[in-house]
Amino acid sequence: MRKLGRYLLLERLGAGSFATVWKAYDPELDTEVAVKVLAENWAANADVRERFLTEARLLRRIASPRVVRVHDVGVQEDRPYFVMDYVRGGTLADRVGQCEPQEALRLAAEAGYAVQVLHEAGVVHRDVKPSNLLLAAGPAPAAVLVADLGSAKQLADASGLTVTTGTPAYMAPEQAFQTGGFDGRADVYALAVVTYELLTGQKPFGPGGRAASLLTDQPAASTLPALPAGAELPPNLALLLRSAMSVEPADRPATAQAFADALLAPVPQSGPPREGPGWLTPRAVGLASAAVFTAATLLGWLRR
Repeated sequence: MRKLGRYLLLERLGAGSFATVWKAYDPELDTEVAVKVLAENWAANADVRERFLTEARLLRRIASPRVVRVHDVGVQEDRPYFVMDYVRGGTLADRVGQCEPQEALRLAAEAGYAVQVLHEAGVVHRDVKPSNLLLAAGPAPAAVLVADLGSAKQLADASGLTVTTGTPAYMAPEQAFQTGGFDGRADVYALAVVTYELLTGQKPFGPGGRAASLLTDQPAASTLPALPAGAELPPNLALLLRSAMSVEPADRPATAQAFADALLAPVPQSGPPREGPGWLTPRAVGLASAAVFTAATLLGWLRR
């Protein structure tokens, strides 16, 4: 059995361009852990190596039960690795198209609250997708933890141009096209794509994402595919998702928490629609979603 430091590698959990994640065993603490090791062909690249270690530092710094925690770092044969909690419930990718609508909305909201923790720590994830959202196992309803900060960026550094990174299907247009800075609303866009995928089993704009649709002037660039007919869904869910996947960041819910709150307590329509039958404007939905969060916060303070 292969060893990495004191850790016995048991099973490969996943591999990307830059690193591999293993399920491993820590004999000193008698527990299973997850170990992420930098790919051998990138070990000599100083920039990639530093980004890898920056991910470990970020995960260690953000102390929250909604974010995977790093416990150890090391180097073996000039390849850095770090050791994290092993989360036993799998990922949201395992649940895509496999859960009832209410459970899909609950899991998507849990993901939103986890991403909000990153934003409050001054970090934007930039690669929110089902495989980076882990499910904690246990008797209670599964909690969602956010993982893989390999593409994350400090919000303080996100106002200018940066290297395009992320997964196209979940990437907000401003992130894909690098049309100026970006902020947490890029992650809100990705959360909306994840929500749609959990509900329908498919990506709303295909594997190339909305950016590819815009470049090729496909009809999908301007319309959100319909949600499943006959499903028991909140009446304004399509409005919320359309707003959150808007091309313009200003038309999305302002925060990941506002988006998550709106998933659990959708805002009912009031008054005549302004954008065709049955629709509110994306900006109105975004403002309404934020209002839900503000009202809930004020109510919490009044109850103290």
